[in-house]
Amino acid sequence: MEWTNDLTRLFQIEYPLIQAPMLGVTSPQMVAAAANNGCLGALPVGGLSPERTAALIRSTRALTGRSFAVNLFVYEIPPATDEGVASRMQQWLRGIAEESGLVYEDKAITAFTHYSYKDQLQVLADEGITQVSFTFGMMDDEALAFCRQKGMVLTGTATSVAEALALGEKGIDAIIAQGIEAGGHRGSFLQPERLPEVGSFSLIPQVADSVQCPVIAAGGINDGRTTRAAMMLGAAGVQVGSALIASDESLAAPSYRRALQAAKDTDSRLTRAFSGRWARGLFNTLMEQFDDAGLGIPEYPYQNSLTTAFRAAAQRQDDPRWFNLWAGQSAGGAEALPVQHILQRIIREAEALS
Repeated sequence: MEWTNDLTRLFQIEYPLIQAPMLGVTSPQMVAAAANNGCLGALPVGGLSPERTAALIRSTRALTGRSFAVNLFVYEIPPATDEGVASRMQQWLRGIAEESGLVYEDKAITAFTHYSYKDQLQVLADEGITQVSFTFGMMDDEALAFCRQKGMVLTGTATSVAEALALGEKGIDAIIAQGIEAGGHRGSFLQPERLPEVGSFSLIPQVADSVQCPVIAAGGINDGRTTRAAMMLGAAGVQVGSALIASDESLAAPSYRRALQAAKDTDSRLTRAFSGRWARGLFNTLMEQFDDAGLGIPEYPYQNSLTTAFRAAAQRQDDPRWFNLWAGQSAGGAEALPVQHILQRIIREAEALS
């Protein structure tokens, strides 16, 4: 099988496989393992401080001499959320914590600090990052000009043809076509009447036919068959996420890994409970009780901030009832192996199908 194409040349990699940037799961070790095996590693730093962003980049660079991407959350931080809505959400979380024995202290919504991607761009430039991916929106023109002046290759995320066209009109170098199967947050950003729920099988060819740049398939990619299928549909490469969550280099809690390994195709659902943005994860007790509570949901990133300490408390006790278990529809059977072995398996399987 011939792996070299426009995407491998653009990213200067051997195989058109991208390790998905999964905040809270992806470690510098995971990024370096992907890069060292000829794929594109992607370091998630969405919403982090400039100082933390720089530290993670340096930790990753210490583990690999190859280039890797840095992934940003690109959106405009909305005005402060309604304090009454936030207070009721905190009261609900506090009640669960008390009943479940979780050590959790809430704080006022005004006490949180939120960082924009614009606070991080200079750090990326200073650290010599040339591969930048982003999700949740579109960089503004000033940010795009800055990135291009610094020689950065830009990859955006689309969940519909309209979003792909919007990215293409801005000259984005590559586009991730994120099918509804994908785990984690949706990259939707055009604010249609309802969330785009287009499956990869339909989305990939339509996006590939609509834009001039390379397309990367995301959602349901976990082996050689799905990799080859995505490329037959018009993708130049694929992004692998859920298949790496149980890997040796993952930061996922033990119970999270076990849940993935036992997951069925119907076990994941879309929810706004944890962050305020739509995301796909394994259905658990918090999602169920949240649906029944009928609470107002503060907009992202405020809901994300309100639940962060609560989720961290649940993770410390490794209680999967109460923290997010982001996973796609093909997450079941995730392997407890080094990232290198998982990626090499996918490559071997794809090559065997030629």
